Amino acid sequence: MADIRQYVTLGIAGELLGVPVERVREILEVHPISRLPHAPPHLLGMIDVRGQGVPVVDLRLKLGFEKSDDTPDTRIIVLNVPVGERELTFGLKTDRVFEVSILDEEQLDAPPEIGVKWRSEFIAGIGRRNGNFVTVLDLGRLFSSGEAMLISPPAHAA
Repeated sequence: MADIRQYVTLGIAGELLGVPVERVREILEVHPISRLPHAPPHLLGMIDVRGQGVPVVDLRLKLGFEKSDDTPDTRIIVLNVPVGERELTFGLKTDRVFEVSILDEEQLDAPPEIGVKWRSEFIAGIGRRNGNFVTVLDLGRLFSSGEAMLISPPAHAA
């Protein structure tokens, strides 16, 4: 039997993407984000989520799409992301969130090597849902260890 996994499907710039549902802590409406000095453009800043400071990344900018104004559908997905040997919490700003979908893990195609608008190392695979392609993001690579160090240095760092 195939390994069935659930994904939260989301959209940016007309693209349908997915993240594993087990990595999603919560989905929030957009609220004020405190900027971080000297942060890369895709790192929007920090938000407070139940007393915890959570860095927010603009998925559009991270994947190389143009910046867009917020709409009533814009959301921040709060994720627990494996980065190296740690698990960090990030917010991912998206144009919209659709639903939780079931994709058949055996039907995920390998990431394309050419013809995509962003770097394929951020893609875990391409799935299908109701006749549409769903690009499943590799969260560990999307939030690389080097980038994570900008936000959350290891506990032993001074």
